[in-house]
Amino acid sequence: MRLLPLASGGPRRGSPRHLPSCSPALLLLLCGCLGVSRVAAADSRRPNVVLLLADDQDEVLGGMTPLKKTKALIGEMGMTFSSAYVPSALCCPSRASILTGKYPHNHHVVNNTLEGNCSSKSWQKIEEPNTFPAILRSVCGYQTFFAGKYLNEEKNSKYYNYTLSINGKARKHGENYSVDYLTDVLANVSLDFLDYKSNSEPFFMMISTPAPHSPWTAAPQYQNTFQNVFAPRNKNFNIHGTNKHWLIRQAKTPMTNSSIQFLDNAFRKRWQTLLSVDDLVEKLVKRLEFNGELNNTYIFYTSDNGYHTGQFSLPIDKRQLYEFDIKVPLLVRGPGIKPNQTTKMLVANIDLGPTILDIAGYNLNKTQMDGMSFLPILKGASNLTWRSDVLVEYQGEGRNVTDPTCPSLSPGVSQCFPDCVCEDAYNNTYACVRTMSHLWNLQYCEFDDQEVFVEVYNLTADPHQINNIAKSIDPELLGKMNYRLMMLQSCSGPTCRTPGVFDPGYRFDPRLMFSNHGTVRTRRFSKHLL
Repeated sequence: MRLLPLASGGPRRGSPRHLPSCSPALLLLLCGCLGVSRVAAADSRRPNVVLLLADDQDEVLGGMTPLKKTKALIGEMGMTFSSAYVPSALCCPSRASILTGKYPHNHHVVNNTLEGNCSSKSWQKIEEPNTFPAILRSVCGYQTFFAGKYLNEEKNSKYYNYTLSINGKARKHGENYSVDYLTDVLANVSLDFLDYKSNSEPFFMMISTPAPHSPWTAAPQYQNTFQNVFAPRNKNFNIHGTNKHWLIRQAKTPMTNSSIQFLDNAFRKRWQTLLSVDDLVEKLVKRLEFNGELNNTYIFYTSDNGYHTGQFSLPIDKRQLYEFDIKVPLLVRGPGIKPNQTTKMLVANIDLGPTILDIAGYNLNKTQMDGMSFLPILKGASNLTWRSDVLVEYQGEGRNVTDPTCPSLSPGVSQCFPDCVCEDAYNNTYACVRTMSHLWNLQYCEFDDQEVFVEVYNLTADPHQINNIAKSIDPELLGKMNYRLMMLQSCSGPTCRTPGVFDPGYRFDPRLMFSNHGTVRTRRFSKHLL
């Protein structure tokens, strides 16, 4: 595990220096800006930006409930997005989308494996130089700082007994709470940056906490909290995933008592770890206020993906196409944002980069990003033309071999814990269009497997996504959604922002839906995107 910031610099302690390429794991980069123009350095009135990123924090199942300070200091002082999504419900591809502003099919990080391009040399060479923090540093003259988990590496969300990379130098931590608890370490180095950075240039900070990712190790003072809290028993809890993809159908229903106890304990511990994140947010906001910088600083709070605990009898994990895994919290405060606002506008984490670059005054036409700046939404723009759909895509992990811990299972499955309920498989590969308009709240998904399975949900009538209506929905609408999915799966940059099925400007040519043989054409996935 490493801790490494995105820009270098002992502020006011000598000249800036170049850093090695960012790599997987936990990073801490305490950096001054590189390549700052005289004009940029002279303009100290440009806003600062702080991006706080939680790890595996859901929105649907009450993930924000423990964060009372965060909701008060960010949400109530600004805007809460009730329809914020990730284009892939897994750490590495989602984080790559945040940094690049691109869908997975364009940044080519498809899962958490090195074979899936997570933290590969190719990523470091091709995508990393064009991430929005790199642009902020090299072009916009921002001091940039990163602390926490960067992309992904196995077992890199530990709270004790880890090694951090601090500007390329390894530093080992043990299990002494006062000096080693990771969430607090991230808080402390972030406060140090605020105290010792240069005051002549604006700054960008990204703080990526381990919480509430497993192993869910709470700080000592919080280990006895939430003792009467259990995972929500909502309508899709501990039920069979009828008429769903085979991976969901294989889950054991009802779950065993041991599985239910396990997921309840995990749910409770996840909340416990978030209390230290809440403390981090409070410390950060107070220090910004003490330093006189709070009123000129945008603060974003979000998560890399959601999480489930017992939905459709899947004990714990993410990776699935449903709301509990793809929907995340998003709270923003900053200059020009009115307090106590909630918006239903559909946003995705590919929009964070364009929005932050927009705040910095960068010309977004110079990027190849798929996302859109939602700064106009934050500023309360009226008559705003906005998207009505986003793409969700994932390529399954797993090898075509039998899991030795679950020998009775078919080859190719993975993440089979507890009770040999598998959360992923090599052919758990799908893509979805998530549509929201004044008429429709719809999700359309296709799997790249032997079944070519399709799942469709009307979330207005069925918010828990229990009833797959793929066989009963209007065939014409089904065809349009299939066509829209093909368009989004091949989109890049501006073409990712074209009108959706329910936009007035949408145009549909049914001839494009058929092959020369007159059969309906479905979009196929690539097994090897790299």
